[in-house]
Amino acid sequence: LLVSRLRPTTMFTRSAILAAVLAVGADAFAAPPAAGRFTSAKAGLPTTSSRGLALRGGASGANMIDITPNVSFDTIAREWRCKWSEDNDKASLVAAQEAIEEVIKDVKSVKGVKGVQRVVCGGCLDFKIVTSLPAEDFGKWEEAKFAPEEKFIEKLKGIKGVSQVETQTYTNMPL
Repeated sequence: LLVSRLRPTTMFTRSAILAAVLAVGADAFAAPPAAGRFTSAKAGLPTTSSRGLALRGGASGANMIDITPNVSFDTIAREWRCKWSEDNDKASLVAAQEAIEEVIKDVKSVKGVKGVQRVVCGGCLDFKIVTSLPAEDFGKWEEAKFAPEEKFIEKLKGIKGVSQVETQTYTNMPL
């Protein structure tokens, strides 16, 4: 997804692109239209998907946003991630878990949160927190700077043995 590949040094920030996508019906990344595909008053922009997708989890497809004719979404996720070290009996992983425990109540209280997952890989030493929200609620969280993201990220950066602290926004859909 284009939004997830942009770097902060890119001319447009991920936030600006995501806001533009949501402002135009979130179809800015749709493939060029096939003849007769559009009924929207917005010239050249597709409407939300009218096809009924049978997705695991009960999504009906009624409010799906098309990226391409066969890739749609209604959920956006924010990921906070870092690498941890096996040094000192994995002390950096222990500290990263303690850092999320300090803010998890705030994360789960964000309006619209569908779920919060922790991903840990013992092979590549990843620690990730993924928070998913409906597309229509995501913009408000973004306006709030993904609180408590700043507090959590600063905490991770201060942990000895933690490196490559990053964030990313992407769509997240069950199949």
